[in-house]
Amino acid sequence: MSTPTTANSDFYTLDIGGMTCASCVGRVEKALGKIPGLEAATVNLATEQARIRLKSGSLTTIANVIAAVEKTGYEAKLSDSKGPHCEKPPKSFWAADGLARVILSFTLSAPLFLPMFLMPFGIHWSLSPLWQLALATPVQFILGWRFYKAGFKSLMAGVGNMDLLVALGTSSAYGLSVYLMLTSVHAQHELYFEGAAVIICMVLLGKWLEARAKRQTSEAIRALQKLWPEHAKVLDPALVIDRNTALDQYRDLPLDQVLAKDRVLVLPGERIPVDGIILMGNSHVDESLLTGESEPLKKQVGSTVIGGALNGEGVLIIEAQAVGVESVLSKIINLVEEAQTQKAPIQKLVDQVSAIFVPTVIVIAIITGIANWLYLDSASIAILRAVSVLVIACPCALGLATPAAIMAGTGVAARFGILIKDPQVLEQAHRLNIVAFDKTGTLTIGHPRLLALMPFVSSPESEILATAAGLQLGSEHPLAKALLDAAKEQNISPIANSESKALPGIGIAGIPNFGPWADKRLCLQSIASLDAHPEYQSILAKAQACFDLGQTVSVLMNTEAPTSPIALLAFGDELKPNAKAAITALHQLGIRTVMLSGDNQASAARVAQSIGMDEVYGQIMPGNKAEIIRQLQMPGDHAKRHWVAMVGDGVNDAPALASADVGMAMSTGTDVAMQAAGITLMRGDPSLVADAIDISKRTWNKIRQNLFWAFIFNATGIPLAALGYLSPMLAGSAMALSSFCVLSNALLLKRWRPAH
Repeated sequence: MSTPTTANSDFYTLDIGGMTCASCVGRVEKALGKIPGLEAATVNLATEQARIRLKSGSLTTIANVIAAVEKTGYEAKLSDSKGPHCEKPPKSFWAADGLARVILSFTLSAPLFLPMFLMPFGIHWSLSPLWQLALATPVQFILGWRFYKAGFKSLMAGVGNMDLLVALGTSSAYGLSVYLMLTSVHAQHELYFEGAAVIICMVLLGKWLEARAKRQTSEAIRALQKLWPEHAKVLDPALVIDRNTALDQYRDLPLDQVLAKDRVLVLPGERIPVDGIILMGNSHVDESLLTGESEPLKKQVGSTVIGGALNGEGVLIIEAQAVGVESVLSKIINLVEEAQTQKAPIQKLVDQVSAIFVPTVIVIAIITGIANWLYLDSASIAILRAVSVLVIACPCALGLATPAAIMAGTGVAARFGILIKDPQVLEQAHRLNIVAFDKTGTLTIGHPRLLALMPFVSSPESEILATAAGLQLGSEHPLAKALLDAAKEQNISPIANSESKALPGIGIAGIPNFGPWADKRLCLQSIASLDAHPEYQSILAKAQACFDLGQTVSVLMNTEAPTSPIALLAFGDELKPNAKAAITALHQLGIRTVMLSGDNQASAARVAQSIGMDEVYGQIMPGNKAEIIRQLQMPGDHAKRHWVAMVGDGVNDAPALASADVGMAMSTGTDVAMQAAGITLMRGDPSLVADAIDISKRTWNKIRQNLFWAFIFNATGIPLAALGYLSPMLAGSAMALSSFCVLSNALLLKRWRPAH
């Protein structure tokens, strides 16, 4: 994982070493919570990282933070990743959880546990005590040294962890065997060296399988990181580009040296290195790994392209607009990373249990040993049963249950263009019973056309259009583009204006520099915002015919006293091809659909009826969308609370997205909407809404399944071990298997595919 480069230099990502279970996470977070000047911190067992944010101006440095973590008994260092396209190097073969240690431990332990497999065949053979001691000692104190080291550190910090349990358990079995070997000449068949050695073998195997599965859960991030080419072909700035230009005057620059406005050459079959606009060339571009779009998209001069997409058959020259951390790919990676490092609210329960888990297990093991000694009058059996309790209770599975499912679920969702940036969404999505949609740009294509201009004054329509288009110069709103396109088609130059100002929820205002309304403040606004105007009814009556056709109507107003309307402008927008199918898919999930629109109620109802929406709210001021979301959530009259999702794409939708239980933003909209939403849909396809709900529900179900089995495993395993039904060796095997099962269950999410 990388540390995002942001304007806030007080944000850091740390690699944390030595964490083995949920208890470790809790202790690191507890230590971080005591640091003055620390604003927020999250620790993730699956990624073995902590994300730290220090308060602006704090005297606390990252060195102080690292020292606090190390004092707790864990290793900490700044993440090695230097940028969004860097990948953490794989662990070495001889790493603490590497495969080499597993192979060596099993090789040394095999002669110790082989006699148990020969006994059913009537073969009673075992090594001499000295040979058993010689083979078990390197397993115990060399390969198992990591458990002593980490366990000692946690003990010195006044806490306990999984390593301490393993160290105590295996040392007890090893020490008992040495004692029996020295005090009894007939102890050859009563030694437990194989138990201590096999426990360490199984824990090491479990750690290797765990590390391997963790790496698989983060494959989505690595796949995205690998989309960046290492270099870009940057053309000579002095080169004049036309069809006859020889495109061999370029420099092959590292990607971090490419700047905005650079012109980049992309050959057929190459990855596009930057976000930009095509200056020359035509091609088909595969954006499937970025947006989930299954078919390559046709691109031509003027089309935008995303860095990381795969160029098809054509040669392209692209003007770079966004590079590095500003690019779409970088933002996607950061959103997925953010989701995978945050905690779902249910994790709080796990943290509370883990805080007291290890001390409780040690107490239970002591009670088990004393009780068995008194009842059975056998110190060796008592110690073995206490060892089994210590080993079976290791809370690895508990700590991995939630983060593994989140990493797998958010990763596979990202592959298909669904970015889940807030883990809380996973807990809310399975409850959803209402989905509210914005209309323009969400259910419709978002490219309206000017269909009619109806003046209230005697001025020529060309002057009205020039004035209205001038107000929209520089605006990114779909209706602004429609006005400017209409003016361009009629060869009308927009009249520049001064003091231009966007009025959220109303429209846009400005003062034309010349023309019939020079030096007068005008406003292009929605009819809904004029409900208190004296001429509201006459304006509404004139617009009714447009509303009946499902058109959107804006009013050009002279706001100088006395205020008066200048003209009505009617716009038409096409529904997206999948809009009706998206609503049908939600109905199949038992979800009621609602449309929120600033259009007249009749116009909005006409659109909603054509795609089968259940309910329509028309003539809604954007500022009131959030209030309607709250009304939908709390219907009143003691009715059951509803869980509501909001789908939108514009600045005006941000408050409603934030108010909804689950906010979904179309990436075809604005960054403000994407920041306010818990889910970003990388394609402007409303059918992704049902898919987003589906993968969220499946991920939540995996979290619940993992936590259930982790809790049940310990709840049943500890009593069985205490009563002698689990030998230390079986306890070690079962403990390793539990972590592997939890991770494997989470990895089943990788098989998910969108249904729509």
